[in-house]
Parts: sequence; C-alpha cells; structure tokens
Amino acid sequence: MSLSDSPRAVVTGAGSGLGRAFCLVLARTRHARIVCADIDEAAAHRTAAEVGGTAVRCDVARVEEVEALAATAERALGGVDLVVNNAGVAVGGRVGEVPLDDWRWIMGVNLWGVIYGCHVFAPRLRAQGSGHILNVASAAGLLAPPGMAPYNVTKAAVVALSETLSAELKDAGVGITVLCPTFFRTNIAASSRAVDNKQRALIEKLMSQSKIQADDVARLALDAAAHNELYALPHADGRWMWRLKRAAPSSFASMSAKIVSRHSR
Repeated sequence: MSLSDSPRAVVTGAGSGLGRAFCLVLARTRHARIVCADIDEAAAHRTAAEVGGTAVRCDVARVEEVEALAATAERALGGVDLVVNNAGVAVGGRVGEVPLDDWRWIMGVNLWGVIYGCHVFAPRLRAQGSGHILNVASAAGLLAPPGMAPYNVTKAAVVALSETLSAELKDAGVGITVLCPTFFRTNIAASSRAVDNKQRALIEKLMSQSKIQADDVARLALDAAAHNELYALPHADGRWMWRLKRAAPSSFASMSAKIVSRHSR
C-alpha cells in the first residue's frame, strides 16, 4: 500500500503520546486526513486542531464505540485507508499479585480494543480491496520480561492477531503491520497500575534515555506500513533481544530474570 497520497486515517489514543505523534507525522509528511479518537475527548480535540482533523471520543474497550468511530470516519472521510490501533495502558506486577480488576482493565483496552478495531475495520478494508491496519504492540509482547505479565500477555496477543490477519488478508489487498517498540517517552508509565515507584522510576529513566522518541517511532512504523512490512521494531535493543531470544530461548529467559532481579534491588 502507499501512504504518500493523502490517506484517510483513523488513529486511536490520539490525544497524547504516540497516538498524537502518529497524527502529526501523518499530517505533516503524508498529507493525511485524520479522525483522531481518544477516551479523553478534550485531548482528541487538541490533536485534531493541530492536524485539521476530526475529533471523536472513543473508549476502545466498548465495541459499540468503535463501531460509532467507523461510522464517523465514513461520514467525515468517505472511507478509511489506514487504521492505527494505538490506544493502550500499562499494568505491572507479578502473577498472583496483580489484582484481577487490573487484568480486566488492561485486557479491555490493549487487547479487546485492538480486536474490536480489527473486527470493525478489516471487513471494510477487505470490501474496498485496499488499506492497511497498523496495530501497536510492544517489544514486551515478543520478549515477555518478568514483572510485566498483564502487559506482556496483551501485547503478545496483539502480535499473534496481527500475524493471523496478515495471512487472512494477504490476497485482499490489505496490509498489516505490528509495531513493537521498546522505551520512549509517553504518559503510559504515569497512568499505569500495579507498578511500584521504583519500577516506574526505572521505566521513566529508560524512556528519557532513548535516542528514538515518539515522532521517530511513528515515522518508522508508517514507513514499515508503506513497505507492507509485517513487523516494525524501531529500536535497536528490541531487534537484538528478539534475535537473541529466537536463537536461544531458554538462555534468554534466564538472562531476562537476572537482569530484572538486578534492577529491582
């Protein structure tokens, strides 16, 4: 697919962080027409004002709101060429200690939100014979570090969903890309649940030290989508760790446990 000819785009979680970056990059470099969706309606309006787009309040954990988002995009844009399922939250902690309500919360946004986005938009793209879905996962979905089970599980499922869709839509003219970044500055740590202060401080330190930040991640992900690449891993550390895990999975698991243990002291 081409993203160079003013694509009609829908971006969830568009009010801040990576979602806002996607909207800005799409507007500035791809001349896109954008529907900016966020559960925070005021934030969605702020991003929409920056890119000349349409703002929609959407809780992606509710399928009826995702269906309403698609209907709004049809009215505002006359169709959709690119869907960025970006909205996400974070939950940390060990299995058996994380409250089940927090598991349900993150599953609703990170997993069901992407499922609903694909369920609602994939048939539309299939019917028109073109388009692209960009699902935002995480390197955590590939690497499964200890102490992040709820987040890992949702992101690994998004990777699996994307891989499945890629095969299902291969002959329909519709592309799929799954984005798996490591650390960059967003608001996700500040709004996370079941993450202690020490863990949050470490995450925020790693985010701030990254040489590749939200605008770069968005740009590289959109480049991957434009080249119809299934996987987008914008950070070198994520690419190397994924290679190491595939080469020596048991050794990688032991190493990961040791690294996390050292940082948690």
